[in-house]
Amino acid sequence: MAEEPTDPPVVSVLYESGPCLAVLKPGGLLTQAPRGIPSLEERVRSFLRRREGKKGGLYLGVPHRLDRPASGVVVMARHQRATRRLAEQFAGRMVTKKYWAILEGELASPSGRWRDYLAKRPDQAHVDVVDSHTPGAKEARLGYRVISAASGFTWVEIELETGRTHQIRVQASARGAPIVGDEQYGARTRFGRPVNDPRSRLIALHGRSIRFKHPMTREQVVVEAPLPDAWASFDPSRGAARD
Repeated sequence: MAEEPTDPPVVSVLYESGPCLAVLKPGGLLTQAPRGIPSLEERVRSFLRRREGKKGGLYLGVPHRLDRPASGVVVMARHQRATRRLAEQFAGRMVTKKYWAILEGELASPSGRWRDYLAKRPDQAHVDVVDSHTPGAKEARLGYRVISAASGFTWVEIELETGRTHQIRVQASARGAPIVGDEQYGARTRFGRPVNDPRSRLIALHGRSIRFKHPMTREQVVVEAPLPDAWASFDPSRGAARD
């Protein structure tokens, strides 16, 4: 197996205005983590310190997250008021988040809506579809449309209506079409570069765009994230990444 490359100290800034910025999170990187563990938050913080010549503390608010194996756009803020206003938008479901995913399998309809109840397993980073009366069950809703389908794989665009842990991954798997690369939820197809640490594996889930109100000006902002290289190298006819 090839050795996992060292992540370069580079940050792709997709949008920046006042205290608000949006950056591209690579797949395999945590959004946030305790000190000493690599994360997007610390990477952006270091980038800003270098750019601005600062050596001391630097405030950076992170009002939402992406799953570690997923890539996509993440919004951050440079002061507490902006962070609070953004967090209120996420909590109030006033933010529009669209994702792209490649699924193993085909869907019965070219578009539709999924509604399930999900519950997290105690003391595990795993979520199951459960009965609505299960203790801890939370409703999960999303809409989808098929972008293309080939060789038993389906590329979909998904718009979340709720924001549950692992929601897209679990709901897709429950329909017999897990996200490519997502072995945790039943996928059998590899996605992206080989890695030594299974926690750094990639899945074909990408936070494609996000729409929100600027926390200070209240203007509508739409940020779109380019697809990572792993998407271009995926070959549906082979069910694997091209070597």
